[in-house]
Amino acid sequence: MSVLIIVFLTAIVALFSGVFEQGKFARYIGIFGLIIALYVSFMPELAFFEKYRHMYDYTANTALFTKISIVTTLLLFFLGGFAFSNHRSHQSELYALMLFALCGGIVLFGFQNLVTLFLGVEILSIPLYVMAGANKTDLRSNEASIKYFLMGAFATGFLLFGIAFIYGSTGTFDLYKIHDFGTQNPKNVMFILGVLLMLCAMAFKVALAPFHMWSPDVYSGSPSLITAFMASVVKISGFYALFRLMTIGFAGVTHDWINVFGVFLIITLFLANAMGLAQTNAKRMLAYSSVSHAGYIGLVFFGMTNLSTYNLAFYLFAYSLSTVGVFMCLIWVEKLKRETSFGAFKGLAKSEPLLATVAAISLLSMAGVPLTAGFMGKFALFSQAMNGAAFLVLVAVLGSAISIAFYLRLIIAMFFYKETTFKTSEKVTLTYNIVAVVIIASIIMLGVAPDLFAKQFGL
Repeated sequence: MSVLIIVFLTAIVALFSGVFEQGKFARYIGIFGLIIALYVSFMPELAFFEKYRHMYDYTANTALFTKISIVTTLLLFFLGGFAFSNHRSHQSELYALMLFALCGGIVLFGFQNLVTLFLGVEILSIPLYVMAGANKTDLRSNEASIKYFLMGAFATGFLLFGIAFIYGSTGTFDLYKIHDFGTQNPKNVMFILGVLLMLCAMAFKVALAPFHMWSPDVYSGSPSLITAFMASVVKISGFYALFRLMTIGFAGVTHDWINVFGVFLIITLFLANAMGLAQTNAKRMLAYSSVSHAGYIGLVFFGMTNLSTYNLAFYLFAYSLSTVGVFMCLIWVEKLKRETSFGAFKGLAKSEPLLATVAAISLLSMAGVPLTAGFMGKFALFSQAMNGAAFLVLVAVLGSAISIAFYLRLIIAMFFYKETTFKTSEKVTLTYNIVAVVIIASIIMLGVAPDLFAKQFGL
């Protein structure tokens, strides 16, 4: 909770910097606060917070996912100076909202109680509804905001209805007591109905088909840096919350929900990759890519071992690095060209080779090409799932093969056009170049020596 409090106070200070017309410092305040929070996350929890453990428990796994989300948010904050250059009048609010959303994510990493889960989901979601509509004069941004809000409210209804059923049957909100009830009463109809309603609500939050319909419109309409935040930090938070909920609270009735979840994954993997092929806009393609990755990550529920949580953390971190790598390139191109079609990227490698390289390596990592972090992440999850659902792994491998086609389209546009439409005077900032080098090195090093992940995150 000390990490949570630091991030929250940082958000408050960043917000008030705008009140005193010092919004240009909000990004630096955020970076400073996040570095302190990252440092504190490596330390044991303060004894003062022991009395809250029945609601929020800061375990080793909570610390691991907290570190991953803070590192990803830090990388996005470094990109914010250029990305939010047209939001100077309200950039302090945007940075503060990102930090408030991160607070919601941190709550989700350690919830012990369904009330805490609900609070975490709402603290994460409400700032996103506002941030999606940050481009106030852009109709697509307005559409993204209202669509996300309406669909989010609908999913919240599912979540609360599910919690009501669970409480009605068990008489408790505590995750471990719910687990005990499910083990002893596996045929309780009200309990199983509550489990399925909550599964549907959480599937919406992580954009699993058929609950993904909001995702392409919201991702393509939101400001690009906010989209990168949604596709990385929000995905980390949502998936670990879903993982905790289903493997701790509802482990006693796994046989009732696991097949339903498997159907979600099959629909996700086929639909998202097929739709990704049909896209002509890079940002919309990345939205469908994000949906397809939700399908790959979902394999963590099959053939579970002691390493499942680690495999989930590794994959989410590898995917988040790749997401930041692609979006930093997209942000730069979008700023210069005012569009994100594949054609806008033509010849980028001629004028900005480093930016094109980080995007290409990130896309190859998403596709699961060997010697990248994405390959190691997929290999770990696919190997684990082979023990419990070989057919799902086959579907995932086919989906992964299809995805290579639409990733390559962007790489070909950047590298295989002789003429460049980018002016030589338009140069990427030093901050972007440093972040690009860090991401390239991280993706390749984790692909070659995945044990570095465990060492860097204190495992």
